[in-house]
Amino acid sequence: MNEQAKKAQTLLSLHTNGQLLILPNVWNPIGARMLEAKGFPAVATASAAIAESLGYADGEQIKVKTMLEAVGRIARGVNVPVTADFEAGYSDTLEGLQENISHLLDTGAVGINFEDSFDDSSRLRPIPEQVERIKAVREAADRKGIHLVINARADSFFAEGFSSDEERIEDVITRSNAYIKAGADCTYPVGRGDKETVKILRQRISAPINVLASAKTANLKELQEIGINRVSFGPYIFRSLLAKAAAMYDEVQKLGGYEIVTDGIWSGNDVQNYLATGKEV
Repeated sequence: MNEQAKKAQTLLSLHTNGQLLILPNVWNPIGARMLEAKGFPAVATASAAIAESLGYADGEQIKVKTMLEAVGRIARGVNVPVTADFEAGYSDTLEGLQENISHLLDTGAVGINFEDSFDDSSRLRPIPEQVERIKAVREAADRKGIHLVINARADSFFAEGFSSDEERIEDVITRSNAYIKAGADCTYPVGRGDKETVKILRQRISAPINVLASAKTANLKELQEIGINRVSFGPYIFRSLLAKAAAMYDEVQKLGGYEIVTDGIWSGNDVQNYLATGKEV
């Protein structure tokens, strides 16, 4: 088993060891190195944070080549497993999807988030179609000899066309169980993380579950007690830092003080702890 295959198995095991896998999603190598240095056992990227940091909207608005380069820089920058938010795979065809998955594995990533919706998540793919796409992802990874950890998103909480909250929950459960049967390792019912909903999902879905952290999500200790396996932060850490940067710009623009920039600032030596040595190869 090569090193990448071992990392994939490590990532998979982190979903079933009884501990909540906490993934504060990153968008660049220094963020990934910081997580590794602080003892996080794996790193996850956020597609929205990567795209927005480059000046584009989420939703596959950047080229797949651009996304692969960003993921590759992150994966090469750390020794822990990296799972990539790969949106909907950047292709509507199974052939194109498998080609993109092959390229993703070439970056060194060993896991993916894989969406079941179109564009802005308002429309969902039919379940049989998404099942075939998950099978295609698994086949592409198997050909590489790597158990790619597939975190299958179920976007029912975002989509249109549901008449009640109960109907959305039932759709999430149906989709999640179908995706696991098709070869996914974890399900990601993104958009709802309150304690009541999470308990229902935990009771009805036997596989590992990923919850998105938000202001309304059950706290980390509660998620651990309920038996949730994984929690991620999506683009929220990036956007929180962006808000702080905007406040700095506003302060200096009105000829305010320097304190908003200099208070608590790191030195160059502090930053150096998370940088690669030498020149870029």
